[in-house]
Amino acid sequence: MDTLVSINHLTKTYQRGPEKVEVLHGINLDIAKGDFVALMGPSGSGKSTLLNLIGGLDNPSGGEITVEGERIDRMSPGQLSQWRSRHVGFIFQFYNLMPALTAQKNVELPLLLSPLGAAQRKRNAEIALTLVGLAERRSHRPNELSGGQQQRVAIARAIVSDPTLLICDEPTGDLDRQSAEDILGLLRLLNREHGKTIVMVTHDPKAAEYATHTLHLDKGTLVEQQPDAH
Repeated sequence: MDTLVSINHLTKTYQRGPEKVEVLHGINLDIAKGDFVALMGPSGSGKSTLLNLIGGLDNPSGGEITVEGERIDRMSPGQLSQWRSRHVGFIFQFYNLMPALTAQKNVELPLLLSPLGAAQRKRNAEIALTLVGLAERRSHRPNELSGGQQQRVAIARAIVSDPTLLICDEPTGDLDRQSAEDILGLLRLLNREHGKTIVMVTHDPKAAEYATHTLHLDKGTLVEQQPDAH
């Protein structure tokens, strides 16, 4: 498989008062195109920091991050913003939907940055909502949807621009078990049937079972990499 994400000697240090705290220590990691990676580890191990760096939401203190042949660690904030809008979809624990907008208008939001006209934005949003099984709820606002349905809208919003990479931070952390399994099944479908590369932070071993690889971080160091049974 082709490598989609290549990370070399990655470090991240934060200034906390007078102290410098190194959160990531020389991470080396390759993620293949079409992979589904679960990133696990105790609180404070650096999982979300690594996820944010891969998704271009933050800059490393040292090392290299290459995604699809582009060195994103060298990009300016403006370049990173443009790169994210083209290449990355984000799914968070809390759905971050606009309460005043319908499901369809929420899904259209990333397309407002694109050159698409209103009719094409609407069409693309309908396609994404159909893919996540919510076409018939497209006129509903978030408060008229269950938690699982709201997360499906958030996933539709993440995929509407057809990104190569999906970044998921505890995507099932706020859901009951059945809704969580529905969302994980949808992510697996996006991975297997639609070729999306997924990197997912999770505390839930059952969620990690849906991934093709599980990576373990501890105190800012990658301690283990294991292919899952399936």
